Amino acid sequence: MYTQIGIIEASVDVGVCYGMMGDNLPASTDVVSLYQKYGIQSMRLFDPNSSALQALQGSQIDISLGVKNEDIQDIASSQDAANSWFETNVAPYLNDIQFLYITVGNEAIPGDSASYIAPAMQNIQIILSSQNLAGIKVTTVVSTGILESSYPPSTGVFSSEARSAMIDILEFLSTQGAPLMVNVYPYFVYAQDPDNVRLDYALFTASDPVVQDGNLSYQNLFDAIVDAIYWAMENEGVTDVSVVVSETGWPSDGNGNFTTPDLAATYNRNFIQHIAQNGTPKRPQARIEGYIFAMFNEDLKSDGVEQHFGLFEPSMQPVYSIFPPP
Repeated sequence: MYTQIGIIEASVDVGVCYGMMGDNLPASTDVVSLYQKYGIQSMRLFDPNSSALQALQGSQIDISLGVKNEDIQDIASSQDAANSWFETNVAPYLNDIQFLYITVGNEAIPGDSASYIAPAMQNIQIILSSQNLAGIKVTTVVSTGILESSYPPSTGVFSSEARSAMIDILEFLSTQGAPLMVNVYPYFVYAQDPDNVRLDYALFTASDPVVQDGNLSYQNLFDAIVDAIYWAMENEGVTDVSVVVSETGWPSDGNGNFTTPDLAATYNRNFIQHIAQNGTPKRPQARIEGYIFAMFNEDLKSDGVEQHFGLFEPSMQPVYSIFPPP
């Protein structure tokens, strides 16, 4: 899962999410070719789209594969259902695709499916263990909405609505040595409170610490969000679960001067450079993997910024440049 992007000289763990909520997107075979053209070696799929999986065979692109939220309860309730899901969506591709993660649910906590996530993860893990597929880790994707408090980061705690499900999930992740996947969006924090959240703090461009939290100094909002997650886990006694950033990004349009191609390019370039070189103040030695959201602008998403997170237009032309020319 290594790629060289923009000004980055070293190999870094950065992938790109392949969202499909558009009616004008390229064929999956062309999308895979686009990843290869720009040297993007890791992809997050939100669900097991068969066209995408077929196109990925032999591509050497590492995959994070999602279980749809509506399938969680069935997989949790029945090992047969878990087996069927795996036999349909993973088993046919094991020889030709490198699966890194199976993510059970996307931002399903809190919610009706939350209590089923840990049992569903366990049922999928049973299959992986029985087939000696230790290289595939089972996890889930959460938003920062699982936190009751996040500022300053050391106050990070899970909300009462999320806590029970998170405790079960963290026990599983700790046992299996798997990470928690978190969607981290400094853009939304900034856009909701621009009077109090500095733009340079959100874009990784602040030259000095902006937030002091005890003996920890924060020069960017991204680190503060990730560390709030670490603090919340520690408050439940969990210190051995790492964080993978399952989505981050900045929209290039949809909200006036807050969303321009230049700001989006600045954020994503700096995100790539930051995780290549740094952990967070709380976990300075912890290596962070990440996925940029998203590969394309998607016209079937909600009006406004949601349609403008893409690195590429559906025509496959870059919205802005963060990759070296192919």
